[in-house]
Amino acid sequence: MTSERLRNRTGFAALTLTTLAVLTPLTLASPADASGTKLTHAQAASRLRAAGISWTSSGHCSNRNNRHCTSFTQINSGTVKGITTFKQSSHCAITITGGTETGHASGRYSHWNGYKVDIAPTSCVTNYIKRNFRYVGRRGDGAPMYKSSAGNIYARESSHWDITYL
Repeated sequence: MTSERLRNRTGFAALTLTTLAVLTPLTLASPADASGTKLTHAQAASRLRAAGISWTSSGHCSNRNNRHCTSFTQINSGTVKGITTFKQSSHCAITITGGTETGHASGRYSHWNGYKVDIAPTSCVTNYIKRNFRYVGRRGDGAPMYKSSAGNIYARESSHWDITYL
């Protein structure tokens, strides 16, 4: 069909596939691809520091294989971008309390796989999430969940917000 024939049938002008490919490169991405590249601890720490985001570690360390450390080794660049965007939008102080270190629940979209961070539950953070994101029910462990327009999930666990950036 030509563009003219499509216009007559639908009432809208149609672009050819060639035109669409020039205007918008076609990429088929899975959620894993959309989360970007894996970062080293130093790369992620540098980006977080530049955004004014702090972190804490009960073990005062960053060893990914020690559950008492807070590590960013193998975190997705999309996760770092997500938490920095959250800070910019909320204007809240953000303290990360958990990253990619061992000791969290497993799964495809897990801390270990780079999709999650835990942050301290300040009143600013909690109020922003509850006012700006849609309540979507409770997780299997009972944590209330809120979903951003971007599809990220903010779950309120007992001592922190567990955030999944897809």
